[in-house]
Amino acid sequence: MNKIDSCWRAKSNWAANRRALADCAVGFGKDAIGGKYGPTYVVTNPSDDPINPKQGTLRYGVIQTKPLWIVFSENMVIRLKNELIMNSYKTIDGRGVKVEIAVRLGYAHVANNRYDEWQMYAIGGSANPTILSEGNYFMAPKYQDHKQVTKREVKSGWKNWKWRSSKDKFVNGAYFVQSGWGSCAPLYSKSQSFVVADGSMVPALTSNAGPLPCAFNRPC
Repeated sequence: MNKIDSCWRAKSNWAANRRALADCAVGFGKDAIGGKYGPTYVVTNPSDDPINPKQGTLRYGVIQTKPLWIVFSENMVIRLKNELIMNSYKTIDGRGVKVEIAVRLGYAHVANNRYDEWQMYAIGGSANPTILSEGNYFMAPKYQDHKQVTKREVKSGWKNWKWRSSKDKFVNGAYFVQSGWGSCAPLYSKSQSFVVADGSMVPALTSNAGPLPCAFNRPC
């Protein structure tokens, strides 16, 4: 298991003590408390309305001024219609369900993930995001026109975007189109930094990955 998973998954009371996850963080979030000291907010509605967020949606929860620990009632796909601006002291906890959130801007350090059989792309963006893909494993689908890992949802200007690949493993013809110049390394402090394994190690690291079939009162 990775450092975060090993911190909580062996504990049978994880669901009754979800906030213990706040003490397992690495990277930029290491010293963040998020919604640890706030009540639980349950997302029950996958829709998104940036103008008038409805109670029960993710957007409604993250704009509240009080601390919240945000969980999801069931599996869902949330397609954001605009960037998601969060107020302070929020934790989004998707453990126990499968939640997909479509986001296409900002900064992303994508590390030690496995991607295979994608339909259009594995990593994409549309609003000048900065992306560092490090130590990932990309196995391309069999179709020749789907081999590219990356996709920019714009027609021009993307060559200035900072997209980098480092220590990634490409299989079956997969390839990453880099762009931009200058460093896009995360500015982690010493306490936030963590070791990223080479992409060739990802199949072993992710052999038990995916939505966790977690059950109450059992290790996950």
